[in-house]
Amino acid sequence: GLVIDGQTLTIIFQGGLEQKLLELAQHCRSVLCCRSTPLQKSMVVKLIRKHLKVMTLAIGDGANDVSMIQAADVGIGISGQEGMQAVMASDFAISRFKHLKKLLLVHGHWCYARLAKMVIYFFYKNVCYVNLLFWYQFFCGFSGSSMVDYWQMIFFNLFFTSIPPLLFGALDKDVSAETLLRLPELYKSGQ
Repeated sequence: GLVIDGQTLTIIFQGGLEQKLLELAQHCRSVLCCRSTPLQKSMVVKLIRKHLKVMTLAIGDGANDVSMIQAADVGIGISGQEGMQAVMASDFAISRFKHLKKLLLVHGHWCYARLAKMVIYFFYKNVCYVNLLFWYQFFCGFSGSSMVDYWQMIFFNLFFTSIPPLLFGALDKDVSAETLLRLPELYKSGQ
């Protein structure tokens, strides 16, 4: 592991030693930045996103973590004694740090699976609808006349675009939560 304090981060960022920090950090299993300013926290996240080209996740519980949460791809705010600033700036909010495991492994896996199915669903729904309109133009000699009334098109899109996401979002769980917590390697299958 690597532990870096705020003074060391100041020297690294002012001296142009970011690349050396990244090389050292890649050889460590964990890197901990302590006693750092909010600007330094966000600069570390931006540095990792820019140079390593990876997705970043930032977790914070106070106002000093807001810039770091906003700089990350995914921000998680922990509501607690330091106020609600981090929660308001985050993508997800949890009440305790122990809930992070369930958020990532269970809800993250379910979200991957649901989004993959919904993208395919929307793609095929639109392909079918556009093909229907395209072939109708052959029938009417490309006159530009509409095959259906506008209210029918609106109803079609409203019905087929709003109900399936609601049903998938509420009911679709390919693997139980207990199994996902027991076998964390199932998270990779969604990626």
